[in-house]
Amino acid sequence: MKENPSAPSRIRDLPSWLLGRAAARGRGLVSAALARHDMKMWHHVVLAAVADLGPVAQADLGRTVSLDPKDLVGVLNDLQAAGLVVRAPDPADRRKNAVSLTAGGEQRLEECTAAGKQANDELLAPLSAAERAQFLEMLRRISGVR
Repeated sequence: MKENPSAPSRIRDLPSWLLGRAAARGRGLVSAALARHDMKMWHHVVLAAVADLGPVAQADLGRTVSLDPKDLVGVLNDLQAAGLVVRAPDPADRRKNAVSLTAGGEQRLEECTAAGKQANDELLAPLSAAERAQFLEMLRRISGVR
C-alpha cells in the first residue's frame, strides 16, 4: 500500500483521519467489485438486509439500513426492475409493502457477498490473519457495531 506523503503532518496520525482514508479505499474497492455485478453499494446493503429480515415492511427496512425513505424507494425500484426483489402487500398490514428476495436476488446477493469479501481481502492484504482478527475486533468496539 502506498503512503500519502502529501498528508498534512498535523493530521496524518489522527485515528479519525486514518479510518476515513481506509474507509474511502475500502469503499472504492467494494464499489468496483459490485459494479462488475451491475450493483451499487446501497443495492447490496438493501439486498443483505432483506435476506436477513424478509419479508420485511418497506418502512422497517429503511429504518434498519438508515436510508431515507425516498432514497430507499429508488433503490427498491432498481432492484425490482432487475428482478431481484418483489414488493407485495404485507399480509399482517395490507397498508404496508413487504419486500422479499427473489431467487435471482438470492443468487446476486451471494455473488456480491463473495465480491465484497474479495475486495475486503485486498484492503486487508497487508495484515496477517491474526492482525485482521484483532483489527476487526477493535473496529467493532470503536464503532459500536456487533
